[in-house]
Amino acid sequence: MDLNTIERNETDSASQSAAAASAPAKKVFVKTYGCQMNVYDSQRMTDALAADGYTATDVIADADLVLLNTCHIREKAAEKVYSELGRIRDMKAERAAVGREMLIGVAGCVAQAEGAEIIRRSPAVDLVIGPQTYHRLPDVLARVRGGEKIVETEYAIEDKFEHLPQPKRAEMIKRGVTAFLTVQEGCDKFCTFCVVPYTRGSEVSRPVAQIVAEAERLADAGVREVTLLGQNVNAWHGKGEDGMEWGLGRLLFRLAEIPGLARLRYTTSHPRDMDDELIAAHRDLPALMPYLHLPVQSGSDRILKAMNRRHTAKDYLALLERIRAARGDIALSGDFIVGFPGETDADFEATMGLVRQVNYASAFSFKYSPRPGTPGADMPDQVPEAVKDERLQRLQALLLKQQQDFGLSLVGCTIDTLIEKPGRQAGQKVGRSPWLQPVIVDEKAGEIGDIIRVRITKTGYNSLFAELA
Repeated sequence: MDLNTIERNETDSASQSAAAASAPAKKVFVKTYGCQMNVYDSQRMTDALAADGYTATDVIADADLVLLNTCHIREKAAEKVYSELGRIRDMKAERAAVGREMLIGVAGCVAQAEGAEIIRRSPAVDLVIGPQTYHRLPDVLARVRGGEKIVETEYAIEDKFEHLPQPKRAEMIKRGVTAFLTVQEGCDKFCTFCVVPYTRGSEVSRPVAQIVAEAERLADAGVREVTLLGQNVNAWHGKGEDGMEWGLGRLLFRLAEIPGLARLRYTTSHPRDMDDELIAAHRDLPALMPYLHLPVQSGSDRILKAMNRRHTAKDYLALLERIRAARGDIALSGDFIVGFPGETDADFEATMGLVRQVNYASAFSFKYSPRPGTPGADMPDQVPEAVKDERLQRLQALLLKQQQDFGLSLVGCTIDTLIEKPGRQAGQKVGRSPWLQPVIVDEKAGEIGDIIRVRITKTGYNSLFAELA
C-alpha cells in the first residue's frame, strides 16, 4: 500500500440529476485522508450523490452532508478522524439550533475496520460506509433521513466495480487534464504491518472492458494523463478483448492506443509482481512515464522476513537492475518503515545502505505504527519511540538529499512537460514532468493540456523551473 499520505478537500462540482434539479440544492463536503485510492473514491462518492441532488462544496459550514473518507494505515490518521468528528459535532449542533440539518458520515478504511464503534465513540455520526459500498450512498441517506443510524460495511468488490457512477462529460472536463483510474483493489500479501487486506479485502481486478471504457471517457473529456490505481496494482490480471488472460503490461499497451491519452502511470506496486511483460512495457511504451513507485520497506533481510514481504534486498536490487536496463531514464520512488519490531542498529544501517545503492528520486518514510489486528502489533521487541525518531530523521535526510540531487541533475536538460493548471503566482502555469515534479513555466508557454518541450533552468524545494526549449 502506498503510504504517501495526503489530505485534501474534494471540491469538484458534481452534476445534479434531472429529477433533483427542481429541488433546493444540497451540498456535500468530502474530506479525504490517505492514499490516491481514497482520492479516487471521494470523487466516486460525489458522483453517486449527484443523482441525489448534491453538489460539492469546499466550505464545510455550507454543507448539508459531511463525509470523512478515512485512512487506517497510520494510528495518528485514525485518531485525527475522531478529533475532526468532535469539531463537526459542534457544528452540527449549531446548525440544529437554527433548524438546519447537517448529516455526518464516515467512509473509507477506518469505517470498514471499526464499523459501529465509530457511532459509539461519536454518536453525532449518522452513517458509516465502507470503501466498496459508495454506490449505495443515496439509498443509505434515505434511510438516515428516516431516523436510522446506518453501518454499511458488508460488500463485494465486484459489486462496486459494476455500479461505479459515470459522471457527465461536462463535469469530467472540469476536473482537469490528469486523472486516477482504479483497476484493482485489495491485497493478498498480508504484510505483517498492514491493515489493507482487512479493510479492502482480497485482490480483485476490474474487468478490461470497464477500464478501457472509463479511460476512453476520460480522454474524451480532455484528460491527457491517467494513473492506474490499486493497492497492489501490478497484480492486476483480467480477461482481455481477445479472450486471453492479460496482465498489467498488456493493459497498458491497450490504453496507450486511446486517442488523446498521452501519458500513463500506475501505483502502487509490489516487487513480487513485476513480471517480464510489465518491464517490457517500460522499455517499449513511450506513453508509460519513466517513474516507478516500488516499495521495499526495509533493506534488512531479517526485517523483510518479519514483515512477510517474501523478497530479499538482493531480490529487490536485481529487479531494479532489470528495470533500469529496460528503461535507462527511469526514476525510482519507494516506501520505508523504520522501527519495525526487532529492528536493530544493523538492520537500520542495511536500509540506509540499500537507499544509497538505489539512489531514489523520491520516497516516503514513516515510523512503524502498530495497527490493531495485524501480526506486527503483537510482536516482541517493539522499538522505543526515541529510537524510531532518530532513525527516521537520518533516513529522511538521506532521501531528501537524493531527491534534491535528482532535481539538480535535470538542470540544463530538455524534457516534455504536461501543462496542468495555473500557477500560484501571476504569469505562471504549472506543468508535470515525466518524473512527477511540478514544473513552473511562463503562462504563455502553452495552454492547459498541452505537452511542451522545455529546458530546466533551476530547481525549487519541490519543483523545477523551465523555459521553452
